Amino acid sequence: MASRRFLGLFLFCAPLFLFADAAPEEPAVCPATLPEPAAFPFPVPAPGGEPEAFFADEVWAKVGERTCLNCHSAGGDAHESKFILRDASLQPDLLKHNRQAFERMATLKKDGKSRLLVKVSGGLEHGGGIQLKPETTGYKILERFVGRLEGRGDAAGKGTDYVPPPFFDGVRMASTPRLLRRLTLSLAGRLPTDAEQAAIESRGAAAMDGILDELFKEEAFFDRVMEGFNDVFLTVGYNGNAEDALSYDHFEKTRHWYQKHDLSHLPEKERTKAGYKLADDYRKALLREPLELIKFIVKNDRPFTEIATADYQMMSPYTSRGYGIYEEIKSQFKNPDDPFEFIQARLPALKGRDKKVQQTGAGIYPHAGLLSMFQYLRRYPTTITNRNRLRARMYYRHFLGIDVMALAPRVTDAAAVAKKFTNPTLQAPDCVVCHKTIDPVAGLFQDYFNEEGHFGPRKEGWFTDMFGPGREGQSLVKDEKWRALQWLGQETARDPRFAIAMVEHVYYILFGRKVLVAPLDIEDPLFTPRRRAFQEQRREIREIANRFTASGFNLKTVFKAWAASPFYRVDGLAEVARHPARKAELDDLGIVRMLTPEQIERKVLAVFGQKWGRLDSEEYRILYGGIDSRAVTERMTDPSGAMGAIMRIMSNDVACRNVMQDFKREASERRLFPGIEPDVVPDGTPEAESKIRRAIVHLHRQILGQAHPSDHPEVTRTYKLFAAILGDAKEKKGIGKEESYFCGARKDPNKDAGQKREDPTYAVRAWRGVVTYLLRQDDFLYE
Repeated sequence: MASRRFLGLFLFCAPLFLFADAAPEEPAVCPATLPEPAAFPFPVPAPGGEPEAFFADEVWAKVGERTCLNCHSAGGDAHESKFILRDASLQPDLLKHNRQAFERMATLKKDGKSRLLVKVSGGLEHGGGIQLKPETTGYKILERFVGRLEGRGDAAGKGTDYVPPPFFDGVRMASTPRLLRRLTLSLAGRLPTDAEQAAIESRGAAAMDGILDELFKEEAFFDRVMEGFNDVFLTVGYNGNAEDALSYDHFEKTRHWYQKHDLSHLPEKERTKAGYKLADDYRKALLREPLELIKFIVKNDRPFTEIATADYQMMSPYTSRGYGIYEEIKSQFKNPDDPFEFIQARLPALKGRDKKVQQTGAGIYPHAGLLSMFQYLRRYPTTITNRNRLRARMYYRHFLGIDVMALAPRVTDAAAVAKKFTNPTLQAPDCVVCHKTIDPVAGLFQDYFNEEGHFGPRKEGWFTDMFGPGREGQSLVKDEKWRALQWLGQETARDPRFAIAMVEHVYYILFGRKVLVAPLDIEDPLFTPRRRAFQEQRREIREIANRFTASGFNLKTVFKAWAASPFYRVDGLAEVARHPARKAELDDLGIVRMLTPEQIERKVLAVFGQKWGRLDSEEYRILYGGIDSRAVTERMTDPSGAMGAIMRIMSNDVACRNVMQDFKREASERRLFPGIEPDVVPDGTPEAESKIRRAIVHLHRQILGQAHPSDHPEVTRTYKLFAAILGDAKEKKGIGKEESYFCGARKDPNKDAGQKREDPTYAVRAWRGVVTYLLRQDDFLYE
């Protein structure tokens, strides 16, 4: 949350930003200097000694990074001063440079006092004014730093009773079989195969790499990748019908081809239905095109940089008709009637109704991966006042992992700025610090200057009261305006921040939450352990980004690396973390996240052999914390009352539907009860109890992935539940010895509702109670 001192600039700059998808309460602050690109590979230094730790954890983390870096950096307001700092977020080894800069400034004197302290408190005509008052925590940290350099014994400040152990000490890691189940369910929506389990039993963790190689060939994995990256790009959520992404000006005769499609060969009664399906499939295929590009890149082990550089796009027999090029490429399709068979294709230069042809290099539309796709451009539209700044903002978020809205400059009085400057975004330092980064990228999208996301340059030419098209100090050559987005994509592919951003996106897909951000409140007594957790995660991200880069940007490398990382393998704590600092360090560890609606359906299918089905509908999906990629773009991470009710309904329905069905199969084909029959009930004999306990052990393994012995407390708890349900049924009078009225096995619910089957021992309903109980456990509903 930005502080109140940014409110004035927000009120002044808001009409210029108008970031369309920002929440109403989100302040549109301008960004400070962006994190600098690093050279490949990303350094991953080992922790330093005590003096280095004091500078890193106190001086830099609490003062330098948040108070000084914004101005005293290349491109900052104080870039001409001798006190120049470097952003160490991507290159921690730059801390040495920053420490030396602080030491030089601290040892210089003014009237016997360190210039560092004089400057930061506003002396010596400090251009930044008063940054830290003497009574603040930040100022006292600098005093201790100066004291250390001067050899004063009282300069260390108060000590701490907490000595951090190695970061993962006391953290329990998942066994290899449990990790295998976690990965197959998450990435392929299935349980491990017998062959995979046998490989793990014989070779242990060494078998995991080969198992993942095979899993990465499954269609379910590619579907998971598309689903995950839609959570990032949200391209299926643009307004209007799917074909609205194709402009009337360029695709007037073809975008509605389905309305003229010949269906005369069908019986009259079927034509209307077939027509609706034709339109529906066409629209689904259009919406899928950006995600199909991602799928194609991953499936074929192509450099993932092609999401920004691909000189092609994916088209199906249906979508190519919308673009008007089906006849030219139809021979490349295996099945021209399959709306969802996608192939590589290139659009010709766009030709408008006025006969004007888009300027291109060789008569081919200048494709630049997602950046030039009409779906992406429509999902993030512009306005006359926004001037493509939303697109620039989303570019930084999606491709470089930078949220420009979270970067805040120092500001002055907005009214004074408006009075002093005729064009504040080009003249006022408080606005320039933002717009000199955002506006050049916005200018690269200038050929798509309309609210619909269609190709259409501004008739008057691009705005001259903005910083010219380019990217972070590099200007676009005027003659290459026609390929501006291709140029942007190529620059992006060379930017080391791209690798970091993609590693973070895969983290989000696997962990269900975003990566940690650096803590901001230096008054927080847990600031240092929270920052340690952040730094440990960043170190892992940099290591994985190095592997990603070395692999030629093969995204499968990132999935493998995260799967092998200790962050993904965490399975709880071996001992309770008692010190508050240790609790803060470990707070974000583990895969403790609520499964999405889509994942719940896939898990039910994997365990029981059939989906529940209700979470496939958008209404239930939204109620259960899902997204529609339009109005609802963030998945819920904590359950609501409605979600709790859906959990209970799901557990009841799934148990009701599957228990009797499973008993009616041959024992060798059963998923739930392969080793027991419904006539086995507690009768006081060890044999009966042993059979029931073994059946419960199997259910715990099948449904929850728990490998418990038969005398485990959780197995005993479940056994008591089973016995108690039977006891209640026997004690109560008037309970028929048939299964529940609503749980009869039925082929047609409309005809056979209420069909009953015998349940003379009440065991079927007792087992239903057990399955219901297990489906409500965290180990099923969470990952």
